[in-house]
Amino acid sequence: MPVAVAAPLLVYFSSVSGNTARFIEKLGLPARRIPLHMGPHTAEPPLHVDEPFVLVTPTYGGGQGRGVEKGSVPKQVIKFLNDEDNRRWIRGVISAGNTNFGQAYCLAGEVISRKCNVPHLYRLELFGTPEDVARVGDGLEKWWKLQ
Repeated sequence: MPVAVAAPLLVYFSSVSGNTARFIEKLGLPARRIPLHMGPHTAEPPLHVDEPFVLVTPTYGGGQGRGVEKGSVPKQVIKFLNDEDNRRWIRGVISAGNTNFGQAYCLAGEVISRKCNVPHLYRLELFGTPEDVARVGDGLEKWWKLQ
């Protein structure tokens, strides 16, 4: 009989600002990072996942001047999800953003939710407050048990 896992694997992308990485560290859950630099001339191999996960991603500037959605999802996240073997394991998405983005606040989560047909589980400002950490940690555990 399989053992139930208390919380999902978190797969996340964090830019050089490190905001998303700081949030993930505070959660203390199993996590794997999508490489910042990907390509044939980098030391970091692409990330491949073979188990269910929740994606945590920042939202980029809302794509100002290029349509609201264009540019909101980091290119590294797009590349990761364009790999069908990775995409088939996504079960939900959490997005970070900046309220200065207005309508585009946490838009990356909305885009990924719609394109991958998974729930957009939570939105947080930049690297999250202690309340965000508690709510996401508790919420993920409860939600995951229902999956």
